[in-house]
Amino acid sequence: MAEIRLTNTRTRKLEIFEPIDPSNVRLYLCGPTVYDRAHLGNARPVVVFDVLVRLLRHVYGPGHVTYVRNFTDVDDKINATALQRKEAGAPGTLEDLIRERTEETIGWYHADMDALGAARPDHEPRATQYIAQMIAMCEDLIARGHAYAAEGHVLFAVESYQEYGQLSGRSVEDMIAGARVEVAPYKRNPMDFVLWKPSTDDLPGWDSPWGRGRPGWHIECSAMSHDLLGPSFDIHGGGNDLMFPHHENEIAQSCCAHPGSGFAKVWLHNEMLQVEGKKMSKSLGNFFTVRDLLDQGIPGEVIRMVFLGTHYRKPMDWTEAKREEAEKTLRKWRALTDGVAPGEASPAVIAALSDDINTAGAIAELHKLAAAGDAATLKASAAMLGLLTAELGDWAKAADIDLSSYADALATARAQAMETKDFGKVDALKSMLLAAGVEVRMSKAGVELAPKPEFDAAKLEAL
Repeated sequence: MAEIRLTNTRTRKLEIFEPIDPSNVRLYLCGPTVYDRAHLGNARPVVVFDVLVRLLRHVYGPGHVTYVRNFTDVDDKINATALQRKEAGAPGTLEDLIRERTEETIGWYHADMDALGAARPDHEPRATQYIAQMIAMCEDLIARGHAYAAEGHVLFAVESYQEYGQLSGRSVEDMIAGARVEVAPYKRNPMDFVLWKPSTDDLPGWDSPWGRGRPGWHIECSAMSHDLLGPSFDIHGGGNDLMFPHHENEIAQSCCAHPGSGFAKVWLHNEMLQVEGKKMSKSLGNFFTVRDLLDQGIPGEVIRMVFLGTHYRKPMDWTEAKREEAEKTLRKWRALTDGVAPGEASPAVIAALSDDINTAGAIAELHKLAAAGDAATLKASAAMLGLLTAELGDWAKAADIDLSSYADALATARAQAMETKDFGKVDALKSMLLAAGVEVRMSKAGVELAPKPEFDAAKLEAL
């Protein structure tokens, strides 16, 4: 059995992974708040965890891994988007519009993550399905002296948990100084966080001992993970932007509600995503969703390959150059493995993935297999990373189209134009090729044509 090592955020060490129960390895990944499409950064932890789950199922057996990823379907942002629709004249009650929005967004999310080759988790709980468990957890925390009710709210008393701040490595004083803490008269301590809050009649709400209300964000994941995975489980993950306050608060309330449990044994956090060396933001005009890239004709497998080319604990820079290189590599690998039955996964690839999910190292091993012409091992090994699968292969079916005659014609027209200085024919040919979904690259070395995902052979007939 392969020895898996993971960097545990909580201990800040690279540790040998030893599951609590090898017959049921349990993982929880914080999922999306379903008010809009997933942006590119949202997809990174999904792809990272998908590779980890593939590795764990390879090592411990497909039936011995339980993977949970939630949907947060009650939130102020969801309410705001539904209210905008209502104000714009959409029919139905606000509750109907909220339900429509969450269902629509979950459908988008599934379609986008499916396109990236991420397998669906074993459980995808929705927060609204676990309200009773959240209320019970709040009651238990109050009874144990870790929470208190005030003005229709239930708040967690941070000072009651001595280990608060260990995950993020900050003291309570540091967190108060560096965080935007909501100042409210009903709080005993500025750092105390909301477990339950009042809800107006027109917004989603549930009856509780503290009046009609709805859960705070942090209690949701604690209640869902406990119900599906138990008080202690193996791995909890997400982007490092969730480390504080979300994950810090999850630990506090879960460990206090279930004394003696360790909650999550290993914490994994991926770094953030950049675009062409800059932080992705709407203000810079470089913010885009997964669907934006898919609609541009960039295959999901190519997006996945770019993600995996960088170690999950390093910032990932999305660049056009990386996209081009990933597409070129995948076309070559698919051509090499087309029609080949997969063999056994390479031990070197398994070793790389077992070394703190070193996907970049695993891809380097795939390049070696391709160079050696070992198609069967390449195909099986790439599948460990969710690459070269049949499900993601439709985009590359145009890879074997012979475009050499068109390249020759364009090269000839270009050579003539260099003499006559009349580039009309060159421009016309290039325009027709582009319209047919052909990528045109012209340089001093010559003309190179490559079919893009949207390639349409019928449009070449005019040539």
